[in-house]
Amino acid sequence: MTGSPLTLYNSLTRSIVPFEPIDPSNVRIYTCGPTVYNYQHIGNMRAFLFADTLGRVLRWKGYPTKHIINITDVGHLTSDADAGDDKMEKAAAAQAKSIWEIAAHYTEAFKQDVARLNITTTTEWTVATDHIPQMIDFAKKIEADCYEIEGGLYFDTSKVPHYGALARAATDEGESRIDPVSGKRHPQDFAIWRKSPPGEQRQMEWDSPWGRGAPGWHLECSVMSLQHLGHPFDIHTGGIDHREIHHPNEIAQNQAFCGCEDSGARIWMHNNFLVDRGGKMSKSAGEFLRLQTLIDAGFHPLAYRLMCLQANYRSELEFSWDNLAAASVRLKRLVMAVEGLRSRDDGTAKGEAAPYRARLDEAASDDLNTARALPVLEEMLADKKLSPTVRLAALSDFDEAFGLGLALLTRADLRVRPVSATLTETDIETHLAARKEARAAKDFARSDAIRDQLTAAGVEVMDGDPLGWDWKIDV
Repeated sequence: MTGSPLTLYNSLTRSIVPFEPIDPSNVRIYTCGPTVYNYQHIGNMRAFLFADTLGRVLRWKGYPTKHIINITDVGHLTSDADAGDDKMEKAAAAQAKSIWEIAAHYTEAFKQDVARLNITTTTEWTVATDHIPQMIDFAKKIEADCYEIEGGLYFDTSKVPHYGALARAATDEGESRIDPVSGKRHPQDFAIWRKSPPGEQRQMEWDSPWGRGAPGWHLECSVMSLQHLGHPFDIHTGGIDHREIHHPNEIAQNQAFCGCEDSGARIWMHNNFLVDRGGKMSKSAGEFLRLQTLIDAGFHPLAYRLMCLQANYRSELEFSWDNLAAASVRLKRLVMAVEGLRSRDDGTAKGEAAPYRARLDEAASDDLNTARALPVLEEMLADKKLSPTVRLAALSDFDEAFGLGLALLTRADLRVRPVSATLTETDIETHLAARKEARAAKDFARSDAIRDQLTAAGVEVMDGDPLGWDWKIDV
């Protein structure tokens, strides 16, 4: 492909490596998806924004992609380890609904968030419960590397080379240690198939050679990536939390299946945490921040996307309302700049935007350095040596890579009504019309009173601005 060589950080080797596709005509990507027992918090959504940016950059650089994201609707326990209740079963019991209803509701909610954030590179969603026979067949093939205990079939991690290399856990006390289960040979061993306890019937359980039960959480990703992408495939992504337990176990299964040291993917990539010093990021706390929370506060979803793009995906990113508000202001300025170009576009091509495209390519090719590329966009939009036509054409490249959709956004689109608002847009327009009449009649006392009334209701009146008004967001 033309342009700067693409380099990516491989978590498995802890190094920046050149991207060399297995098949340049079909780059294959697998992203660990959500467990659909609850809404996804905004920290979860950072992983999918990162994966989407990866897919966008690959496509922009000319690589067709096949990008799979899985839906976990069975098997994931209440901790990310190997003991506790199934998250799906627990949620169904708590809400007095069937597990299938729980899965359907939260899958739809997740996909709605995906659409709001303009995440578009996914080519296929794979669902865990659609692959139970394949999981059982996979488990049969690796059974020689497993053993049975009362709780089910467990994988013996001593049977594969360099177990835990991804997590870099050197001892039983290392990062990849998982919870103790009676009968396990080694602390790191993990469930391939969990038998239902005697006298207990789960909503999701199937017959298997190891008893009636459900697959272990890690099995699904090995099976679905193999079926839909083949092994090896190009890139496996996920949150940094998967690097310690889930992905080392997935690699161990893949190595046992192929009887080789192949991890299943050529490159393993992980985004870092989004942290909230207020302590509301984890769903286990009961109260957590989701995308709808930001929208209810009056923020456009793409302000959150921009906030994430402003940081390196491998860096810890702190969430605060002030940080989100700053990203929202930056997004509005970008949209205003593009709107101005659209209003002045007369089709004249003047100037050359190739240097800006080259700088975008250099930054994006440097392990998806979006933070470095964003100022290039702003500089290009402000470059008066380029005609509006040329700048708008170059904008399409930045939109492809960043997914902000600036070519179509308007400031009116960014005007999101806070859930706390007491006025409708119709109410506001009625008040503004009355204020205009008062001003025309030189009744400035009434005009000021209407303005004060709107301000008290959280509406910012913008005289002389074509937009007219906007919501004032309190953070």
